[in-house]
Amino acid sequence: MTGHEAAGRDVVLIHSTGQGAAGWERVVRALGERGRTAHAVELMSDPGLLAADHAEHIRRQVGAVAAPVVLAHSGSGPLLPAAARALRASHQVWLAAWVPDPEASFLEDTNRHLRAAFHPDWIGKDPTEDDAVAAAFLYHDADEATLEWALSTRRLFQPLGVFGQRLPLAPEIPSTYIVAAHDRTIRPEWQRRMARERLGVEPVELPSGHCPNVSQPDRLAALLVEVTDARDVDTGRPARQPPRRKGTF
Repeated sequence: MTGHEAAGRDVVLIHSTGQGAAGWERVVRALGERGRTAHAVELMSDPGLLAADHAEHIRRQVGAVAAPVVLAHSGSGPLLPAAARALRASHQVWLAAWVPDPEASFLEDTNRHLRAAFHPDWIGKDPTEDDAVAAAFLYHDADEATLEWALSTRRLFQPLGVFGQRLPLAPEIPSTYIVAAHDRTIRPEWQRRMARERLGVEPVELPSGHCPNVSQPDRLAALLVEVTDARDVDTGRPARQPPRRKGTF
């Protein structure tokens, strides 16, 4: 396989602030079935680490890969630009993820937009400590067996150093934003707004709750393959037009 053919065949998966790398297990398998190699990284909750430190930690875990696709989920969105640059990524994917405002830290940004961005019943909840909260807000679209598995993958990840930083985006690396259309944490309308106003892209949607990696791993994997196949990963320009879709994927 040439470097051109290899680029984009690897997918780096950055977990959320409420789940560890184990939460990607079913997506890793689904991507493998579609000819992709997935790397689910495990992040460290060290308050002294900044975005560049996490990016280097991710780079070392992943090793040598050619122009991977890098995906971040939920509250780990602020890590994505630095990680994508460190890995020389071909594409960034924001999965129901917070997109940084370069003129505000995550803490400033979320405080400023608290009511607009989050469902009111979600504010102040900790799904890593409360099974009922996790079931109601994160995994409400999962069946019973999947829910039991998902609860075992939870962990608290708080990159407090990152949350205090004002972070630049990486506009030179193409982005796709995936909206979780039935999200009960970050409002879907806020996700769409971040995609359009901060990234300048039209989002695609999955008819899922906040964690499609849990409830719809095959559908998520298929969408990731479609996104990467529709782009010339060496130039960043579309290689072909992906199929047009109305509504959700």
